[in-house]
Parts: sequence; structure tokens; C-alpha cells
Amino acid sequence: MENIILTGDRPTGRLHLGHYVGSLKRRVELQNSGQYDKIFIMIADAQALTDNFDNPEKVRQNIIEVALDYLSVGLDPAKSTLFIQSQIPELTELTFYYMNLVTVSRLQRNPTVKSEIQLRNFEASIPVGFFCYPISQASDITAFKATCVPVGEDQLPMLEQTNEIVRKFNSVYGETLVEPKILLPDNKACLRLPGTDGKAKMSKSLGNCIYLSDTPKEVKQKVMSMYTDPLHLKVEDPGHLEGNTVFTYLDAFSKPEHFAEYLPDYQNLDELKEHYQRGGLGDVKVKKFLNKVLEEELSPIRARRAEYEKDIEGVYRILQAGCEAARAKASETLEEVKNAMKINYFEDSALIAEHVNKYSK
Repeated sequence: MENIILTGDRPTGRLHLGHYVGSLKRRVELQNSGQYDKIFIMIADAQALTDNFDNPEKVRQNIIEVALDYLSVGLDPAKSTLFIQSQIPELTELTFYYMNLVTVSRLQRNPTVKSEIQLRNFEASIPVGFFCYPISQASDITAFKATCVPVGEDQLPMLEQTNEIVRKFNSVYGETLVEPKILLPDNKACLRLPGTDGKAKMSKSLGNCIYLSDTPKEVKQKVMSMYTDPLHLKVEDPGHLEGNTVFTYLDAFSKPEHFAEYLPDYQNLDELKEHYQRGGLGDVKVKKFLNKVLEEELSPIRARRAEYEKDIEGVYRILQAGCEAARAKASETLEEVKNAMKINYFEDSALIAEHVNKYSK
């Protein structure tokens, strides 16, 4: 069996550092590892429309933004298939068939769905498309026979639901679909990067993001205004690490070589933390260090993006080619699903012959 990756993002805005450490950076590493036969990266516009149905222009305009972010972090169209979800109609048909395998009560228990409903204030009136998007995700994953799905921790319930659908389908119709495994970030600080305001999650809707395409000036402004320790009022005050956004980001991004380059007073992050906790180290110094660390990470990403921005038509050609390749693979899976469900009427010569014999007597 081939090793295949499927993952993606909703085009509701530019991608940010939370996406980067939670999934994008790992995707590039996996792409370049040589361990996978195929990699499919999806711009999930159909899914984005489930809660932006009244503003399709928002989704439409952000297709190119997400594509540029993908290419700028190092996703290579020669190694990864980049495609747009809505251009693969087979995914919609698979979703419809899978709906029969999931109960309403099971969807209601999905923790990710529950939290997203609360975030969007959908409690009183939930759009059916939004409510069913875990089934749509299962369609996306199984259509490409994905064996591995690299995502953030918040998507774990969605993968569990996908595997339930796979097991149910295979038990009813025979072994057809592949059960995927989730691949979480190695660095615990990357599992869910908090927003710059200290909120639990970096989110476009909360306005607490550092975007991959932010300018150096914008990044610096956001870093210098980051939430730290409200009790650390004076430099000499002991500081606390728990809930301190700046140190969470340093856990995610800093390396020992950064200290030699930008903060030689300390050998590593542990020494910096120890000094902060005992007092005598101000937030400004730590934030300036973090800004330099982030700039080192973001500078090559900005440079690659600038090159792709010079040829937007070329980016659209990459997406079109990716959609053609993705549709071919999804079509194969849909045919297997319809064969298993015995709704392949015109391809089933035995069925036709049976009925010919039955009614020719």
C-alpha cells in the first residue's frame, strides 16, 4: 500500500504562525523526506463556505493567498499536489454516501464541532453544511486513500470521526477505504500556538495572529505588544512562564544557535527562563530576542512569496494542474466505493445479464 498524505487549510484569510508550526512546516519536512509516495494539499474552499456562504468573495479572494503561503513555506508542486476542494465534485458525492453512516447525535458529540459552533455563535441556528463538515473531511481524506494526515491537536476528533466512518463503511460494504493515522507536531509548544494576546488559540477571527506574509515592521509591532506575565511589573520582579506567550513562542521557534547569534549572555532557553523566573530580566529584552528569532524564520518565506507574486498566472496554472491530478485520484476511489455499494449499475455486466435472463423467459 502506498504512503499518502492529505491535509489542507480553509481559505478564509492568510495563513499564520499557528498554521506554520502546527502543520505547514511539518508538511514541507515530510514532502522532502522521500518517505511518501503522494502528497495532496487541499485548499478547502467548499468547507470554508459552510460558515461563509453569504460572503463567497472572501473565500474566492483568499484562494490565491493560501496558495502563495503554501509555495512560500516550501511546498513544491513537483513533489506535492496542490488543489482546490470545490473543483473535485467526487468529494461531494462521497460525502453524500457517508452521511448514511453517521448519526446526528454522534456529530453533536464531536468536540471540534461543538467548539467551532460556539466560536461562531451558531448554537441557535446551525447551518447543515457546517454541522456535517466532519463527514466532508472524511470524504476528503478517504478520496485520496490517505494513510497519514498531519494536523494540529484540535483536529484529532475529526480524524477519529473519519476512522469511524471508514470502519463502518468497510464493515457494511467490504474492505474498500483506508484508515488514516494522525501526525501531530513533535514540539509540544507547536500543538496549539496561542494568539499574541494570550488566548488559547491563534485565530484569524480573533485578530491575534502573526501572518507568514507580515512585514518585518508588522511582526515587530505584534511581538512587542505580546501578552507576557501580568505580575511581572518591574524588571526585578520574578517572572512566571506559565501562560506567558513570549516564552511559548520561544519554545516553538528558538534554537541553541539563536542564543550565540542574538543573545550571547545565555547559552540556551533554559538559562533565559531561569533568569526570568528569579527576576532581573525585563520583558522587552526577551521580546526583542523573539523578534530576531522570528525574523530569521520568516525572511526566507517572504522572499519566496515575493518571487511567486511576480507570476500569479503561473500560480493558477499550478493549482489547475493539481486539480486535474487530484480529480483523477478521487474518481478512482469513487468508482471503488460505488462498486462496493453496488450502485455501479451500468458497469455490472452480471447484473444486466441476470435481468436479461429473468425477463427473456
